[in-house]
Amino acid sequence: MARSASRAGRAAEAITLVAVSKTFPPEAIRDAYELGVRHFGENRVQEWESKRATVTGLDATWHLIGHLQSNKARRAANLFSRVDSVDSIALAQKLDATAAAEGNRLKVLIEVHQGGEETKSGVPEADLPALTKGMAHLRNLELLGLMTIPPYFEEPERVRPYFRRLRELRDKTGAQLGLPLTVLSMGMSHDFEIAIEEGATEIRVGTGIFGQRSNKL
Repeated sequence: MARSASRAGRAAEAITLVAVSKTFPPEAIRDAYELGVRHFGENRVQEWESKRATVTGLDATWHLIGHLQSNKARRAANLFSRVDSVDSIALAQKLDATAAAEGNRLKVLIEVHQGGEETKSGVPEADLPALTKGMAHLRNLELLGLMTIPPYFEEPERVRPYFRRLRELRDKTGAQLGLPLTVLSMGMSHDFEIAIEEGATEIRVGTGIFGQRSNKL
């Protein structure tokens, strides 16, 4: 992270490391916390519910980074510090209603779908303006910025145009809304260095921290 930031003329301290702890047990989260990690990303509401009780004493920020179904919005809003994968106005409205009922203001990111892959979620770029316009009226959500999971390439350099485009979209969206959208969440274990060079403020690293994952907790 520090080397990539230096190449881009940026301060490493300006980049947040989100450790992707999905499928790893609470003990792994505690170990990472002891080493200084303070942000953790989980993909599934149900999995996080099963682990949360054993790590509630940690002063950490818990991110939902996976696709969220609308019928799980209420649970997610109560379980996570942030929802980084908002991709529809219906989901945003449900999160807003839950936050209002709890007297909270929930921090969120919009996930943008790049590359056209059917297996990935996110709002299509063409629909982003309509989504942000609709969310502007949701007073219990705080939109911080954008997130993406671009196509995977063996050669990380090939992903650079996707990261660059997300940064442009973030800047354009912030100008349209008159909001300082400060968060650009992009880059994972394989390509985070390119993401940092292109302006990422948060990177999401799982394998690079915890090792190869299994499908079991």
